[in-house]
Amino acid sequence: MSAGRIDLNADVGESFGAYTLGMDAELIPLISSANIACGFHAGDPSVMRTTVERARRAGTAAGAHPGLPDLVGFGRRAMEIGLQEIRDITAYQIGALQAVCALQKVRLQHVKPHGALYNMAVRKPEIWDAIAEVTAGIDERLILFALAGPDRATIEEIGRRRGIRIAFEFFADRAYEKDGSLVARSRPGAVIHDPGAVAAKVLRFVREGRVATIDGGEIELRAETICVHGDNPEALALVKTIRESLLQAGIEIRRPSEFL
Repeated sequence: MSAGRIDLNADVGESFGAYTLGMDAELIPLISSANIACGFHAGDPSVMRTTVERARRAGTAAGAHPGLPDLVGFGRRAMEIGLQEIRDITAYQIGALQAVCALQKVRLQHVKPHGALYNMAVRKPEIWDAIAEVTAGIDERLILFALAGPDRATIEEIGRRRGIRIAFEFFADRAYEKDGSLVARSRPGAVIHDPGAVAAKVLRFVREGRVATIDGGEIELRAETICVHGDNPEALALVKTIRESLLQAGIEIRRPSEFL
């Protein structure tokens, strides 16, 4: 975490066809980085265009949010998939969003894997490496968002080797295990819905670098970006409360491309 500055990101652009998910129009102006679905787990070409346009108008950085090819499961079901296929689907999705951004004169800032793909990478660092390889090959200026957890040193080494910056991520509305991993969504208490509790958690993390774990303990974490899930029904209230708390505490909300 850079002194006095933090990025606030959310997953957006997850509507599809006639189906609307999230409150993107209200949410995007409140965050500094937008993780935009690229059509595999959610989103479609028109939604991608609209979401990039909203980010451009709000001055919010646009990032690719590639996921597994699983619209029905919203990309949250693990799949048996090899490293080359992970490279292929990641390149395809980043490239699609990059083209949408180019038409609006927007430069893509970052890449953040979605859902099960992200969780698979947490368990298998070689997946982080495959995604970093593709990210660097497309544009070395892109920043890779990765979990601020037990494999920080490994991911830092991957970033150095691939020549890209890493923004480590803290999850505002998710509970943590004692090893720094996220509590599985299938367990009670995995997702936190109370804005006050989330804001207090974030403020303590930003000030002290510490977070309570689901078993009653606490751990130390360092991160440059804070995530709120856009599909959380309380996302808008959470982001408003977090933003207010950070600003009142004198913490600047800035996109990571400005301070990494």
